[in-house]
Amino acid sequence: MNDSPIGVFDSGVGGLTVARAIIDQLPGESLTYIGDTLHCPYGPRPIAQVREFALDIMDQLVASGVKMLVIACNSASAAVLHDARERYSTAQGIPVVEVIHPAVRAAMRMTSNHRIGIIGTQATIESQAYHDAFAVLPEVELTAAPAPRFVEFVEQGITTGDELLAIAQEYLAPIKAAGVDTLILGCTHYPILAGVISYVMGPHVALVSSAEETARDVYSELTRRNLLSAPLSTPTYSFNVTGNAAEFRGLARRFLGPEVTGVNQVEVHR
Repeated sequence: MNDSPIGVFDSGVGGLTVARAIIDQLPGESLTYIGDTLHCPYGPRPIAQVREFALDIMDQLVASGVKMLVIACNSASAAVLHDARERYSTAQGIPVVEVIHPAVRAAMRMTSNHRIGIIGTQATIESQAYHDAFAVLPEVELTAAPAPRFVEFVEQGITTGDELLAIAQEYLAPIKAAGVDTLILGCTHYPILAGVISYVMGPHVALVSSAEETARDVYSELTRRNLLSAPLSTPTYSFNVTGNAAEFRGLARRFLGPEVTGVNQVEVHR
């Protein structure tokens, strides 16, 4: 047993969808969250820069004493997963869980016609990380499209409105035209916009968020490594950002819930 917290990080508030799923599935586990809001969004940035930012945040989480790292960001997962597993799992024995492969597994369970769509940030789509994950499944016809401004809307707390609807229709047009029956929300910000995305795609297209599946991976890894907290443990939650703490707290309480009692600002080491 290990009562140390699980470390979760994202570029902003999107990773709270993963944090919510972890809290729901593992209610006895403590959690430390860092949102790199100073550098959000990651999507338009070069892969090398995203890698630098992500490793810095994970170094801080490891230094704080977490027992696991969860990369709750598709752009960061695509940029840094291999390096992170070498740096933390191989070198220090700290398991690293990401969000891309869990989403692929969930999509394969849901699809009937094997036509799957994926929307993500520019960095995630250009990385071809999802194409690589699906490469072993030749029966799948994958259609990918970037949806960069979705992150901006979520970070501003905007989840409805005419402008958002118009942009959703533009981004999702090629996905609809491909006749997909399953759409992967390839950014952890996007489930917060599930209402407008589902409206545009229609009732016969299943939306896949990696959050629930990622939380299952967290449970499996902790169980396999004997790292679960003691039964009936009282968890603690720490929420931190590299940017404005007050702005994040309002959005975090709205999107995650009452577990967000306070938000701290942390310094970046770069």
